[in-house]
Amino acid sequence: MTRIGFAYNQKPEMAESLTGAASEPRSDDKPPSIDDAFAEWDSATTIDAVASALSAYGTVIRLEATPDFPERLRDERPDIVFNIAEGRYGTNREAHVPAICEFFDVPYSGSDPFTLALCLHKAKAKDFLTAHGIRTAPYVLIESRAALETLLRNENPRFPLPFSRFPLFVKPVQEGSSKGITERNFVRTSNELDAQVQYLLDAYAQPVIVETFLPGAEFTCGVIGNGIGARVLPIVGMNFRSLPAGAIPIYGYEAKWLWDDPSDPLDIFECPAVIDPALRSRIEDVVLRAYHVLGCRDWSRIDVRLDADGVPNIVEVNPLPGILPDPADNSCLPKAARAAGLSYDALIQTALLHAADRACLTLLPLGAEIPSIKVA
Repeated sequence: MTRIGFAYNQKPEMAESLTGAASEPRSDDKPPSIDDAFAEWDSATTIDAVASALSAYGTVIRLEATPDFPERLRDERPDIVFNIAEGRYGTNREAHVPAICEFFDVPYSGSDPFTLALCLHKAKAKDFLTAHGIRTAPYVLIESRAALETLLRNENPRFPLPFSRFPLFVKPVQEGSSKGITERNFVRTSNELDAQVQYLLDAYAQPVIVETFLPGAEFTCGVIGNGIGARVLPIVGMNFRSLPAGAIPIYGYEAKWLWDDPSDPLDIFECPAVIDPALRSRIEDVVLRAYHVLGCRDWSRIDVRLDADGVPNIVEVNPLPGILPDPADNSCLPKAARAAGLSYDALIQTALLHAADRACLTLLPLGAEIPSIKVA
């Protein structure tokens, strides 16, 4: 029987309910202190759901990405590892599990260490995209207080717009799951820019991106597959009208973790997005180009926003996409998969089979009642 390793990071119980950020739209008091340290990690519910889906194709060996992961991987020697581990520490944390798998010559699902490290660093990913002619918002990277002061004096020649052109948007350069992205990151004056960049530099101990704010509609796109067989799932559109009155039109920490209550969920996703075929084609084109240029494999979720001219820009590429199993939860990739006719189990299994196909490993469903999924 096939032995399927399952790599993940599980949220500690204290982090199951993320609290601490402001629950109301922006005010003029101090920036919130955000308890988002484990926002990227998965809950026990998600981990159990993924393990259940994987069990249709073999024996599942849980390999939580704790410090003893290398020894346990070496001892267990699974035939393939299904990886959703976000990593523990450091700028290359999402690359750790795949790198260890490669060290022990164990096939694994998803993107390789280079792509995971590249996509986590938003500035480097933007540079990569720009070099390949893929639109993304112009930006400058602020690494220190001194660099911020230079920026505020408008002395940085790299940024193509004068800083009298507000609003701007700021965010930590290497975080996911909307960590460090709140309403205060939308800045409209030099004073707001100064205060929020300094706060982020101090709170997250990493450089901060300052970029042109894209004022158009926002979408997120799930991609499944590899090579010419990669396809974009039905596009998810963001319904910012569902946010509280006066809220900034962004899908940030407040919208993901505070305002979206299971007992009163935000109606923030529209899937499939109601857009004209020409715009849909342009979005799918830029999404697939970004997916291939950055080296994504098996699956990813890619965020897109329109600029003032209605041109799709890549906002962020997520090669370790969120996969909450409950349809009541606002989880983009499972929602897009359901719109495409894929159940949650089928979504997980499809990603697994794409990885197995790359590794020339044949996986067969264990029960006759489980449909065989064809990989393009």
